[in-house]
Amino acid sequence: MVRVLIQTESHYPINRVRITQAVTRALVTRIKGDVEVSVTIIGDRKMKSLNFQYRKKDYATDVLSFPLQDASQPSPVPFINPPGATMYLGDVVVSYPQAILEAQETNKLVDDVVDFLVLHGIEHLLGNHHPE
Repeated sequence: MVRVLIQTESHYPINRVRITQAVTRALVTRIKGDVEVSVTIIGDRKMKSLNFQYRKKDYATDVLSFPLQDASQPSPVPFINPPGATMYLGDVVVSYPQAILEAQETNKLVDDVVDFLVLHGIEHLLGNHHPE
């Protein structure tokens, strides 16, 4: 079972059902057993602060991922979930204002862009990275 925890600043009109369905489709065939991920939708000020704090980049970015364990990095002690336990992938944080800008630039619906950004963040949680 895939569990998606969604948080948002109250004034951002996100479609929780749509995000949950997109994440579920992306994970249900890739991870066996129960998995949980959190998705947070925030504004540019908070995103800029997080981007600076964790990446030393002084601007708002569209999406950040915070994996519980980075699968692409060697770990001195491998993270192992006990049988039957829920695997906690980590957190995906999306800037709603950045999603609006991207939607305008690409002539897409904001919901489509939010889904894309969340799924992009999920890929990072799974250890799939792209060059900076």
